[in-house]
Amino acid sequence: MRGEKTFSSFLPLIISLSFFIFISQTNATNYPINIWPKPTTFNWPSPNSILLSPNFTISHPDHRYLTPAVNRYRNLILSEHHRPILTPSINLTSSTPLHNLIISISDVTSPLSHGVNESYTLSTPSSSAAAAYITAATVWGAMRGLETFSQLVYGKNPIRVAGGVFIHDQPIFMHRGVLLDTSRNFYGVDDLLRLIKAMSMNKLNVFHWHITDSHSFPLVVPSEPKLAGKGAYGNDMMYSRADVQKIVEFGLEYGVRVLPEIDMPAHTGSWAEAYPEIITCANKFWWPAGNSPSLAAEPGTGQLNPLIPKTYEVAKNVIHDTIAMFPDSLFHGGADEINSACWNTDPTIQKFVASNGTLSQLLEKFINNTLPEILSFNRTVVYWEDVILSANVKVNPSLLSPENVIMQTWNNGPINTKQLVTSGYQVIVSSADYYYLDCGHGSFVGNDSRYDQPPGTDQGNGGSWCGPFKTWETIYNYDITYGLTDKEAQLVIGGEVALWSEQADSTVMDSRIWPRASAMAETLWSGNRDETGMKRYAEATDRLNEWRYRMVSRGIGAEPIQPLWCLKNPGMCNTVHSFTS
Repeated sequence: MRGEKTFSSFLPLIISLSFFIFISQTNATNYPINIWPKPTTFNWPSPNSILLSPNFTISHPDHRYLTPAVNRYRNLILSEHHRPILTPSINLTSSTPLHNLIISISDVTSPLSHGVNESYTLSTPSSSAAAAYITAATVWGAMRGLETFSQLVYGKNPIRVAGGVFIHDQPIFMHRGVLLDTSRNFYGVDDLLRLIKAMSMNKLNVFHWHITDSHSFPLVVPSEPKLAGKGAYGNDMMYSRADVQKIVEFGLEYGVRVLPEIDMPAHTGSWAEAYPEIITCANKFWWPAGNSPSLAAEPGTGQLNPLIPKTYEVAKNVIHDTIAMFPDSLFHGGADEINSACWNTDPTIQKFVASNGTLSQLLEKFINNTLPEILSFNRTVVYWEDVILSANVKVNPSLLSPENVIMQTWNNGPINTKQLVTSGYQVIVSSADYYYLDCGHGSFVGNDSRYDQPPGTDQGNGGSWCGPFKTWETIYNYDITYGLTDKEAQLVIGGEVALWSEQADSTVMDSRIWPRASAMAETLWSGNRDETGMKRYAEATDRLNEWRYRMVSRGIGAEPIQPLWCLKNPGMCNTVHSFTS
């Protein structure tokens, strides 16, 4: 669930597991100002502050996307007036304000792409006589440096900035994302822009947009307008080509790529509103009474029929038009949760199986007809792990070359990650045990007798298949390369938290995602261990508290992780007892 470049060209950019665990880093626990996510190297030998001039400027190379980012950050720096919950205990060392931040970039032409260099260095003067500097390999690294600089600024009348700071920073993992499902419930364009804005604040770089599913088809596909015309929830719940362009351009201005997912051949019930002839078990009750098997993992049935030629005509049109709207080098083709019973309801498939065909052969037929189409547009394909790891319906891995296919794992934690990298695939980790943000809210199915039990009955996970709720500490402490050799760990390109939207929409989006996604953001950027190799979640608590407070002041509705009293009394809400299972 939920570029002809070969992957070997990206491997030098991925840092080994040993570096992930033991990355050299100055311990900033006692610093009066901290950055989220924590930089890989943060040196502040003599903490002090300097004034920021009201005429502060940022000098930079002209660039289509960097220029608006610079203007945005300059306005933020001069207007945010952040007031830390605990006033930093540092002296003002100069009455002469800092007037200029100078940005230098060695390669201004590098596009925002999979594996782009996001490293930067940042220095601020100990006194205000000199300028502050950001040096980056690319525009996108400079944007990360601007975010860091903005977090060094605080106060009002006067505005101050941390002085004498030196930071060298780069991410451990190249792929750091958030998945949002916009099919089960609709999110407006402004909601998606706000998500991208918050992602950029946290140095996350991939918005994985799970656009369509069995419940609705909100994307307007120019060559197949009936799909959204009949499959969307309504005329005001569609994403037009202009909407997509706005979202993609906004992402570029914030250094966030947009990765589209069109889930197929399962999760396609919404296609039946336009083309009922290509969908099996469409609009059927998801789990019939008696001993009949369920027709879907949840309400909302329907799967593409690989035996119908019309299926490929429509699917290829969708692929073509989607790729035309999304410039990213990755395309997510889904391929998860194939339901055998759904396919077996169809007479043509029944005849195929009666002639000694298998459902796995059906899936292979679908992949063989659609994968080359995606590759023909110079895209790398991402599939959910089910396509080769499902116990029931799967393809032979030989059909999916690791040279042009990335696997995304969501089941069995490190066990499945190990299986995938052992097979040579690069992997995006979205383990439901750690990274599913929708978990822990119970079942959305009505008439559920699990909730009508005698008092005193053990409620288990409360009806949530992936419960319990994933706390920020659960997310923060998960090592996505756990149990892998250094060589295997190099194939893990990053991770994504996921918000599936059975019980979420724009009214709760911010609080479901933030600040828990911030926890993953730091672990994928600079790790979750200190310079001694120990997990640092204890000292991260106060930093995340402060960061959540700052995100809220920036318009992101992040939920609190503790009472405000805890932030005002650092360490007093920790425990000194060790819990064992």
